[in-house]
Amino acid sequence: MTDTGPIAILAGSGQLPIQLVEHLERTGQECRVLAFRGFAAPELRRRAQANVDLLDLKTIMATLEAWKPRAVALVGAVRRPGFSALLGAYSLLRNRQEVKEVITRGDDQVLRGAVMLLEERGFRVVGAHELAPGLVAPLTLSGRHRPTEDDRHSVTFGIDLLSSLSAFDIGQAAVVARRHVLAVEGPEGTDRMLRRVSGFRQAWFGLRRRREGGVLIKAAKRGQDLRVDMPAIGPRTVAEAARAGLSGIAVGAGSTLILEQDRTMELADRLGLFLVAVTLPWMEGGHD
Repeated sequence: MTDTGPIAILAGSGQLPIQLVEHLERTGQECRVLAFRGFAAPELRRRAQANVDLLDLKTIMATLEAWKPRAVALVGAVRRPGFSALLGAYSLLRNRQEVKEVITRGDDQVLRGAVMLLEERGFRVVGAHELAPGLVAPLTLSGRHRPTEDDRHSVTFGIDLLSSLSAFDIGQAAVVARRHVLAVEGPEGTDRMLRRVSGFRQAWFGLRRRREGGVLIKAAKRGQDLRVDMPAIGPRTVAEAARAGLSGIAVGAGSTLILEQDRTMELADRLGLFLVAVTLPWMEGGHD
């Protein structure tokens, strides 16, 4: 591929694709957006140069070949297709085998397959952390509030939990309180997981009890390719953690993106939550 073409952003769900595009535009880097229908946010689909169905491989590849990008980034979550994504996929009848494989694989396997396919076609696949390293959580990340000893034990327990769950491809986050697992992230994502915790912690008549504690741990899976679906948090995550009565948030250092970092830190300070980055044993010396 050319070294002078644009950066192609294959955009899934969430705020990360929007944040990355804005970062590239601010820093004067040419980029083009190929947004996946049923996944990418409406505001990004409106400004995208192309909107495609996730399963329309022919159109995706033809678009990229026409753009001749110097690099391709798969940004944002792309889960196994839901009804809205499947409904408009005109390639379904042409690509029955591909559809079957996408639906039956885990999310990580789907994404790894996409990277392999792009690389086989000669495209250089990069991660959001390579395009915008300033978004990556440093080990020194720390706000006004500090975790208690109980919180630190919960973080350690949560890291061990996520490590053991990595092989099952079921999420990048968990909520732990005093070695008790309150929730594990599923296909719904981190924010909705936190709403589940908030829901069962709600008092009668919708009144919030006192802060009950607990920690959100968000981290890359063991063996995860950081070029796809890299963990990310932002202001909304902090707000949901506060509503759930948590004490704070711990993220994997060097392997988690902090969206709107200044605003995220300010909100954590204001809401009384700690926000720290921790070392992941499986990320030391490489990405396992």
